[in-house]
Amino acid sequence: MRYVIHAYDYTDDQAMDRRLAVRPNHFDGARQLKADGHFVLGGALLDPDGKMIGSMMLLDFDTEDQLNDWLQNEVYISGKVWERIDIKPFKQADV
Repeated sequence: MRYVIHAYDYTDDQAMDRRLAVRPNHFDGARQLKADGHFVLGGALLDPDGKMIGSMMLLDFDTEDQLNDWLQNEVYISGKVWERIDIKPFKQADV
C-alpha cells in the first residue's frame, strides 16, 4: 500500500533549528527507505517565500505495521520537527 504523508513543522522560534539539526539523519533514513524499496518520492513543503514549512513523502509499505514502525523511528517526529502529520492511503492513477 502506498501512503502520502503531509507533515507540517512546528512554528516556534526554534523550529527551523531543530529541523536543520536532524535533517542529515532524516535524509539517511529516507535513503534507507529507498534502498529497502519503500521511498517513492518526497521533499520539503514551502511557503510562498520559499521557507520550509513541512514535508511530503510518498511511501510504499507491505503492511500498516511497517508504516507504524517507520513513524516510531522517524527523527523528524522524535526531534520535534513535525507538529502535525496527515497520512492517507494513496492509489496512483494509471495514465
